[in-house]
Amino acid sequence: MTPIYLDHAATSPLRTEVREAMQPYLHESFGNPSSVHRWGRAASAALDEARATCAAALGARPGEIVFTRGGTESDNLAVMGRVARLRADGLEPTVVISAVEHKAVLESAEHACARGAGTLVVLGVTASGEVDLDRLGRAFERGHVLASIMWVNNETGMLLPLARVAERVREAGGTLHTDAVQALGKVPVSVDEPGVDLLTVTGHKIYGPKGAGLLYVRAGTALSPLLHGGGQERGLRPGTQDVAGAVGLAVALDLAVREQAQEAIRLQALRDDLEARVRATVADARINGAAAPRAPHVSSVAIPGVDGAALVARLDLDGVAASGGSACNSGASAGSHVIAALYGSDDPYATVRFSLGRATGTGDVERAAGVLAAAVASLRGGSA
Repeated sequence: MTPIYLDHAATSPLRTEVREAMQPYLHESFGNPSSVHRWGRAASAALDEARATCAAALGARPGEIVFTRGGTESDNLAVMGRVARLRADGLEPTVVISAVEHKAVLESAEHACARGAGTLVVLGVTASGEVDLDRLGRAFERGHVLASIMWVNNETGMLLPLARVAERVREAGGTLHTDAVQALGKVPVSVDEPGVDLLTVTGHKIYGPKGAGLLYVRAGTALSPLLHGGGQERGLRPGTQDVAGAVGLAVALDLAVREQAQEAIRLQALRDDLEARVRATVADARINGAAAPRAPHVSSVAIPGVDGAALVARLDLDGVAASGGSACNSGASAGSHVIAALYGSDDPYATVRFSLGRATGTGDVERAAGVLAAAVASLRGGSA
């Protein structure tokens, strides 16, 4: 039978529209956008148009868009670049993150604070999606706060209360960054609602190219670059820009935002159908984060009495691509820090993450639920 791909939160296939838009800049229009001749001018014009398209999709201005090589770099630039600039201005910032952040934010914050950049505060998150805002409030007593709170959790689909965080940060005069990688195309995203200073986007989660991303930097929010050697991207990301990648990212982002409302309805119906089937066939399964507001494309299913890696491998053998959590942790021996934060480090459940996409249909979720039930029964029976 045709394999079913249910790992769109890890990466997504390139859309035809994106590939066609990129094609000219991979061959004919190959110029360096910093060059002054006609090839360079053509590349520069394409880059400007891509920047304007990305800005419009996010409710930003073109000058606030910095192209990067993906979400991880954007997260690093936001966290470490802001911390470095604050320190250069004579401030010792407190960095505040949630316990369920992507490793790109978590490790950036740890690295910045380990180098004497200030104090790291990690906010607890409950399985119902509540964040410890009281601890956030106390962090402001230390001085300037850089808060980095993701919009949608990549492992569970949980929506964090970003609007409430933003209100607190604005009132205290702090800086707010959000990783919106899993939010775009699934929930409405705008830099002005709830109001963020820095926002991370990557292309390959929204049917765009891998290695193409951006960081929105609100006017007046100063950063120090992580790389040195050129003046591109306002000096914040030196190096010759990937024009084809920027063009592809812009098309993917524009389409994701335009189609978000209708696609979210469809994806939520599929996700709810999948979870209903799982509950009916695996009676002791738990849906991680089910009590919290969630984006519509992710279902994180926890099952006791099986090995997580063996379960994901069995699904793959039976033609269903899923993951155990974040694809960035693939091969890691430690359990998920997200599930540990929500349910405790001694949680006895194994987790499999299904993430749905444009090509997912009713037959796919029906088959996936059946394959999951059979895999669980086989693994528990010792006959895998």
